[in-house]
Amino acid sequence: MDLGLTDRCVVVTGGSSGIGLAAVRILLKDGARVAFCARGAERLEAVAAELGDAYGPDRVLARAFSVLDPEAVAGFAEEVGQRFGGCDALVTNAGQGRVSTYADTSDADWREELELKFFSQLHPIRAFEAMLRASGQGAIVAVNSLLALQPEPHMVCTSAARAGVQNLLKSLATELAPDIRVNSILLGLVDSAQWQRRYEAREDKAQSREDWFAALARAKKIPLGRLGQPEEPARAIAFLASPASSYITGAKLEISGGVSRFA
Repeated sequence: MDLGLTDRCVVVTGGSSGIGLAAVRILLKDGARVAFCARGAERLEAVAAELGDAYGPDRVLARAFSVLDPEAVAGFAEEVGQRFGGCDALVTNAGQGRVSTYADTSDADWREELELKFFSQLHPIRAFEAMLRASGQGAIVAVNSLLALQPEPHMVCTSAARAGVQNLLKSLATELAPDIRVNSILLGLVDSAQWQRRYEAREDKAQSREDWFAALARAKKIPLGRLGQPEEPARAIAFLASPASSYITGAKLEISGGVSRFA
């Protein structure tokens, strides 16, 4: 299926690892020109060099900064406009989860988590809004979590922040229409560096990675019996960022292996 991404410019935040990097790879493979950012300069530069060799350096732009720095985000947007002539789609993917209960989350923790979750959306959307409107087929795809609708007791702070972000995205889908479509994906458990670290810290060092992850899937009651792979949500991101999804806005797509408990 041709998604219509050839020569379109897509911006991805948090694009040097995990789902973000998987999305960057798929978008490039489908013919897009991709600008991506992340905080870690060393890894970002290595990834950019690899992708430039594979798909052509003229189709790749990578910059290291925090999306919580509005001036850095605005500067990145200006550079994207100069390099690629505009922006057709924005993938907002920055931000990790905080493991905490209500009882052990301080006011400072709440402020930090709320700032990260909201402004990792707001700063990039503000910076690229004009270019997305000018595109004629502008799209925003937000990477959110199933926690937004199904909170977990050990992630109270992150769950609340994710819920607020989902509400924000629904509002933006109306406010930015018809010029910009706004959709989101809701992630369940996806294999990542975070889960790899937890595997490495396991109590039973004789347990294989395959067995440990299978046990995790059983404990989490994932109907498909496994964690997702980064490429699986990345394919959904590419679709929602493309003209192939031109009549979809305000939607949320659950990618969780069926672990949700709501109808």
